[in-house]
Amino acid sequence: MNPFLSATALVFRDVLGAQLVRGRTQLRDRPSPGLEIAVFIELKGPKEGLVVYSMNLESALKITRRLLPGKDRDTLLEEYRDVMGELANMITGNAIQAFMKSGQVLDLGVPVVFDVRTRETRVAAMPTLQLNLYSRYGLLETNIALGGETAS
Repeated sequence: MNPFLSATALVFRDVLGAQLVRGRTQLRDRPSPGLEIAVFIELKGPKEGLVVYSMNLESALKITRRLLPGKDRDTLLEEYRDVMGELANMITGNAIQAFMKSGQVLDLGVPVVFDVRTRETRVAAMPTLQLNLYSRYGLLETNIALGGETAS
C-alpha cells in the first residue's frame, strides 16, 4: 500500500499541484471500480495483480483541464482517457520503483481506460486493498490486488 500511496501523492503534487488527503482504507474481495471512469493496469512478475484507479467523470475532466488548459468541454471529453491513462501510468510506475528498490521486479501492462457506465467490468476475485484519496479534483479510488507467486 505504501508505495502506491507515496507515488500517488508525488504525482498529484508534482504534476497537478495538488495535495492528497487519505480517506478510508478497506479490504475488498475484488478490485472492481466504484466510480464512473476506471483505469486498469495489470502487474506482472514474481507477483501478479491488478491496480484499478477510478474517479467520477467531472474529476477526470478537471484533471484533464489542468493538464490541457484552454480546451473546450468537447475536446476534454475526447482527451480525458489518454490523460487518465498517462496519469495512472505515472503513479503505478513510481510505485513499481519502490518495489524494485526492495528487489521485487514487476512489469506494467498497458493502461486500459473506460467509462464503467457504458462498459461492463468483470474482474476476478482476489484480495484487494482499497485506498480512498481526496484532492481538490475529487476522490481517487485506488484498488490494489497483488496476488501470490506465479509459477516459473
